[in-house]
Amino acid sequence: MAESKPQPIIDLVIPALNAQATLPLVLDAIPRSLARDIYVVDCGSTDATSERAIRGGAKLLSQSERGYGAACQRGLRHLTSLEKPPEIVVFLDADYADDPADLPALLEPIRANNADLVIGSRALGRRQPGSIRLPERVGNHLAVSLIRVIYGQCYTDLGHFRAIRLPALVALGMNDTGDGWSVEMQVKAAKMGLRIAEVPVSYRHSGASRKKISQRMKGGAFASYRVLFTIFRHATAR
Repeated sequence: MAESKPQPIIDLVIPALNAQATLPLVLDAIPRSLARDIYVVDCGSTDATSERAIRGGAKLLSQSERGYGAACQRGLRHLTSLEKPPEIVVFLDADYADDPADLPALLEPIRANNADLVIGSRALGRRQPGSIRLPERVGNHLAVSLIRVIYGQCYTDLGHFRAIRLPALVALGMNDTGDGWSVEMQVKAAKMGLRIAEVPVSYRHSGASRKKISQRMKGGAFASYRVLFTIFRHATAR
């Protein structure tokens, strides 16, 4: 009888800022049998996010600099410093918009050795009506269209829910500390020739308060600028 192949070590990184209401829902929904450790990177929350992370069984990392990319970089630095780093890293938001139940499908192409990077595509999956605002849908479509024209890689989404082999992530040399992190990863992966896959994932309303939604609306234009700037910047880089 052939010996079963050992399963790869998988760690999750969850950037979080003032997510005390939704983070417990995320942690409760993660299939724990698939992950060795779950790291919540707290970017200076003023609520009980840190306490909820620890209570939910996650390991807490602190990050003084705010920014999505800065939080992901903090998680990456910690994982690469471990005596036994994971083989696969999963990035997941703390707002409970993505469904952690989709984690097995997200990991399958890598575990089957068919991909190095897997993007959870909201465009291919089921979305709650109104969960992705029109400006975000338009900006997303423009960004993936530019990537296809400039880099020849066909994406359908720039969603944050994704899995990647750790050696591949390190080789990308990520440096964005803000909203350009996700698109930087996808652009560099295309330029490097990584094996890339997309799988459908569900997407729901994040449960953010009206105040947070207003803040996101104000920052939407700047985030779109960062995404487009990142695409063009790497087009001119070696």
